[in-house]
Amino acid sequence: VQLQASGGGLVQTGGSLRLSCAASGRTFSTLRMGWFRQAPGKEREFVAAISRWASTTTYIDSVKGRFTISRDNAKNTVYLQMNSLKPEDTAIYYCAATGDVRRIQTVTDIDYWGQGTLVTVSS
Repeated sequence: VQLQASGGGLVQTGGSLRLSCAASGRTFSTLRMGWFRQAPGKEREFVAAISRWASTTTYIDSVKGRFTISRDNAKNTVYLQMNSLKPEDTAIYYCAATGDVRRIQTVTDIDYWGQGTLVTVSS
């Protein structure tokens, strides 16, 4: 499975960005998808996840109400809409996937990683 993330950039506090991740190499609807992020000097952390047919989404507390994960199985793409961005959201964002039935919660749940896209929020 190959994951190609895009959409990162520089934005001011309070601004918005939408990340996209295109998947190939496997039937997309068989993959649970997620987004992780890694800030400088910190460990990679879970941000959001979505089930195969989008019936279930989960988020870390710090992004609830601001970020929305979604997917389009016809386009083999998962999205992360990020609103009301804060400087503490600055990180490299990674698209992630698993073909397992387990829910995505930590890095150990992931089978496939994308290359990352940098999000910088200026204060």
